[in-house]
Amino acid sequence: MKNIFKYLSIGLIGGVLFTGCETTNLDLTDNPNALTPAQADPDFYLNEVQVRFARVVESLGETGAETVRMEWMGSRNYQNAYSPQNFDGTWEDAYQEVIKNGRDLAPLAEEAGLVHHIAIAQLIEAYTITLLVDYFGDIPYSEAIGGADNLNPGVDSGADIYAAALALTDQAIANFNATALAEPDIDFYYDGDWDAWVKAANTLKMRLHLNLGNTSAFNSIVSSGNYISATGDDFQFQWGANAVQPDTRHPNYAQNYTLTGGGDYGSVWMMNLMDTSDDPRIRYYYYRQADGTPGSNDVNGDPVPPNEETLDCSLQSPPPQYIAGGFPFCTLDNGYWGRNHGNNSGIPPDGLLRTAVGVYPQAGQFDDDSFGETSLGTGGGGAGITPVILASTVDFWRAEVAMNSSPASGKAFVLSGVTKSINKVTSFGSKDATADLSFEPSATDISDYIASVDAAFDAADNEGKWNIMAEQFFIALKGNGHDGYNFYRRKGYPTNLEPNLEPNPGAFIRSHFYPANAANTNSNIAQKSNVTGQVFWDTNPASPSFPVAN
Repeated sequence: MKNIFKYLSIGLIGGVLFTGCETTNLDLTDNPNALTPAQADPDFYLNEVQVRFARVVESLGETGAETVRMEWMGSRNYQNAYSPQNFDGTWEDAYQEVIKNGRDLAPLAEEAGLVHHIAIAQLIEAYTITLLVDYFGDIPYSEAIGGADNLNPGVDSGADIYAAALALTDQAIANFNATALAEPDIDFYYDGDWDAWVKAANTLKMRLHLNLGNTSAFNSIVSSGNYISATGDDFQFQWGANAVQPDTRHPNYAQNYTLTGGGDYGSVWMMNLMDTSDDPRIRYYYYRQADGTPGSNDVNGDPVPPNEETLDCSLQSPPPQYIAGGFPFCTLDNGYWGRNHGNNSGIPPDGLLRTAVGVYPQAGQFDDDSFGETSLGTGGGGAGITPVILASTVDFWRAEVAMNSSPASGKAFVLSGVTKSINKVTSFGSKDATADLSFEPSATDISDYIASVDAAFDAADNEGKWNIMAEQFFIALKGNGHDGYNFYRRKGYPTNLEPNLEPNPGAFIRSHFYPANAANTNSNIAQKSNVTGQVFWDTNPASPSFPVAN
């Protein structure tokens, strides 16, 4: 954190100003216990917008990552994997805490000449509304912030919202380039570097043009050179290490570093992919609390007996689709203890045994073969990041555009993305001051890994090249599942994703149910009957023929 003292003050003040609203739909009526916009400070509004935006990105990113096996999804049926109630809090944060607070900020900032306050809120709104479109499809927007004057805002088409977001981003760029009479008290993302903000805005436009299939507009921004191309310009939110009043820690850290151990399971597909390829990022992504998993071999190559109490599937036979595809079932060697896609078994007493989130990006523990239990405050204490858009991500976008014309032509961008990702991830080792960093990968380990990706890409046929690109993209996206979920719907790669444990899990999730509170209280939002409805830019064949892996 650039200024922990200020952040603590913001959290305490924000709890008074912004959490009193009791409505969770879009009526957004005035709260008599809260300050009115005329009484509020533009900096307080902006601080709340920035922090809540990070939580929206983090929450939806976890959902996207789970859907495409970057993280574990615990449902054997796609239709029921995520209930409408799952999204109530994120929907409320997006509309009330991000969009509405940004709108309430605007007149105060305009009057005081605070154009950079306005610009940040505009760019964050543009990212937020398109993120909601990517997950839910058509959503309320043009009528959404009507307050008591419109308790049932109608929905706008996803295409119209994307167009509005592009226009709003251009307005933000103009405001970033203008001279402000005063600057924001705190800029959580770029610390007042307005040139970096312009790069982030242009890069958001690249993201939207990629979904729209507008290659010309995408390449025009590339030609300008004014986008996120270096890691130093990464668009990310920095969390703190304070545990209470307020809790400023990375949300995923807070869930996993507890007195009872881990709260999540790692994805068996992702851990196996990284372990078997000697990926130098694996010790940063995952912290092993045990040196062996029941039913497999430990780090010394010795067998670990199955254990019905802590890992019941270690006594079960793999399902037919796993046998046919050669996918690892239930257990992995070397202590990587996670779950397969769709494993909905009860939670056994394994919180202090299962593999926990690591030092990147959550600022947990670096895996130095100590195999100790996680606990409150260990590792980096949660002072990690939420990636929004990284330079490595942009390289993979550029690889996709190049490979659309010729799969072989994307290799340089893939290797650049891998290199930037590894360099960024390995810089997080120092966040865990108690770790034995002699276990960090050497320069030779890293160069050998990049050379192996290079050689495999050259040796692969066109589909193989797409699979390698997609696997490396998903690995580099750790902490941000949005772009993996979007990519999978755009391209259908990788084709070798681990299947659901359920042989017939239903059609893949092309968009999610509307949040319950939105559908139940707004007469203009009709709840979907299934999760196969495609967002406007997803023009690929209907499920289940695409994507290929269920």
